[in-house]
Amino acid sequence: MNSLGRHILVEFYGCSTEILNDVPVIESSMLAAAAEAGATIINSVFHHFSPFGVSGVVVIQESHLAIHTWPEYRYAAVDLFTCGDSVNPWVSYDVLKRAFEAEHGNAIELNRGQLELLERARWIWVTCAMRRPKNW
Repeated sequence: MNSLGRHILVEFYGCSTEILNDVPVIESSMLAAAAEAGATIINSVFHHFSPFGVSGVVVIQESHLAIHTWPEYRYAAVDLFTCGDSVNPWVSYDVLKRAFEAEHGNAIELNRGQLELLERARWIWVTCAMRRPKNW
């Protein structure tokens, strides 16, 4: 991998209106998508809007999966952001497409933190340790 992470921006169309308005179903689907991709789940938070729509996030050790739904349009916007090589966010994409009964979806993958553009900041830790007061 040439980057710190992979960020897949997903749009699901023609989804089940009932599913896209059901917090427990969406949360369990998002948790299953994280688990099946090999992620380590830390926590999740989901909220139902009035009269309809759901937003939520599953925090994983490798980053996060986030969603916002518009049941009235049968549409869901999903972010699948994973760091490292151990989790495949495309597995999550497939799980969620099936779970939401999407007629179709599209996605774009972005590499986040291009390694060739980054310089590891080891000097920060050394500099901070050297400047730290003795009683700190």
